Order: sequence, then structure tokens, then C-alpha cells
Amino acid sequence: MKWARLLDEWPLVEADLHEVYGIDIDEPGLLDVRSWRWLRTRILGLLSADSRINRLIFPPDAPQAPTGTHQN
Repeated sequence: MKWARLLDEWPLVEADLHEVYGIDIDEPGLLDVRSWRWLRTRILGLLSADSRINRLIFPPDAPQAPTGTHQN
């Protein structure tokens, strides 16, 4: 996963940060008192959570046709 891909989808990341972790990136001073490591850990965590960015980057498999049926 490249960071450029995540940054291209920043609105999804921002919405997921709020929904999953309760983090409002627009909160004044938040990023001044938190480290890059703190933010990076949470963004990477979104990739393993049920999140918008996870579903975009790793879309679920398309439904498969039922097996054992014969179609003509």
C-alpha cells in the first residue's frame, strides 16, 4: 500500500478516522500535540477495520454463482 493512494482518498480516510476512532482531524491543535506515528498507526488500522477506505482498497470479492446448478 502506497501512502499516495491513501492521500488521494483523504475524504474517506478523514470520515473513517471520525467514525472508527472518534478523531476529528479538524479539531484545532490536534495534530500539533499528536505525532505522525500516532496518526499513521490509526490510518493503517483503518485498513483492517470495516471502513470505507478498506472497502475501496480491498473490495470484497464479487458474488459467485451457486455451485451445483446447471445453466443452459
